[in-house]
Amino acid sequence: MGPASDDTGHLLEEAIRRLLDERSPESTICPSEAARAVSDEHWRDLMEASRDAARRLVAAGEVEITQGGTVIDPATIKGPIRIRRRRP
Repeated sequence: MGPASDDTGHLLEEAIRRLLDERSPESTICPSEAARAVSDEHWRDLMEASRDAARRLVAAGEVEITQGGTVIDPATIKGPIRIRRRRP
């Protein structure tokens, strides 16, 4: 599967928002949860697109990306990440 379409990107952004809305404000999600919400069968193919969706939501000021509980610059992502609602 090649780069995700704009529609898939929007679906992933909405999945991230919905999953975070369903949890407590301090909770985090894994990008794989959003990918599975969009395509249970092909979620692995959507992992980078899910991380890209999280990057767009960071740019929009909606979420933060963390590693080991520390907020990181989305441009420096290497390895497992978590996504959470932006904190004041």
